[in-house]
Amino acid sequence: MNLEKKTPAQVKAPPLLPAKKKAQITAIFFVVLGFYIWSAYKTESTIPDLISGLPDMQRVISYFFPPNWEVVGQIFPSLAETVQMAIISTTIAALISIPLCLLAASNITTNKFVYTVVRFCLNILRTIPDIVLAVVFVGLFGIGVLPGILALIIFSLGILAKLISETIEAIDMNPLEAMKASGAGSIQTIGFAVVPQVLPQYISLTLYVFEINIRASVVLGLVGAGGIGTILNSLLNFRNFEAAMAVIVVIFVVVVVIEYISKKLREALV
Repeated sequence: MNLEKKTPAQVKAPPLLPAKKKAQITAIFFVVLGFYIWSAYKTESTIPDLISGLPDMQRVISYFFPPNWEVVGQIFPSLAETVQMAIISTTIAALISIPLCLLAASNITTNKFVYTVVRFCLNILRTIPDIVLAVVFVGLFGIGVLPGILALIIFSLGILAKLISETIEAIDMNPLEAMKASGAGSIQTIGFAVVPQVLPQYISLTLYVFEINIRASVVLGLVGAGGIGTILNSLLNFRNFEAAMAVIVVIFVVVVVIEYISKKLREALV
């Protein structure tokens, strides 16, 4: 066996990019750079503007310190309400998304009309911001938790159905074809060939959307959709910035803890 080491001259260098490819990459870089400069000019958002605003930023931040921890004992019911909103909305959206994600998967739904209509509806759901949905539902049902839950259900449904349908489209089709060849029905094929392949990703994506809903439910409270955001909005309106900072710190800790637990669960499933 020849174990002789090759000299550096004998080792082939990696192939260089062709001149045409280099020109394309360079052109794309300058196009992106041009869009950046144009956007900064039109929006009047430049680095010098950021630097000039730093003294004002420091002054505003100083209003929030030191935090007033006396308010913490009064916010736990609203904080629990925020978590409950996220749990209810995520659970309902996860259940509703099951038939929708199957209809939105091209390898499961052979009817092109149904597939196109469901995909189109899901695209519409994802284009509507959750805070806009909350404002609409607050106008319909009044201030409270219900508008926030409804807004989060629709918001979560668009995300879950899209991601899970793409997961279904990437599954191995051999088990499905084998079951169909043996005479299995559609429900049996889905239950025994599709579900086992996508179940870990389904649970993982549901936990991920739950994390998003925890943060989103705080923001929805600013427009009267219930939860801890309502208290935070009231404190900011009354310029009680020290108490607002204490609430922000508590929200931050809760979100970090929930995200950590959810991440560990997702890692165990995938």
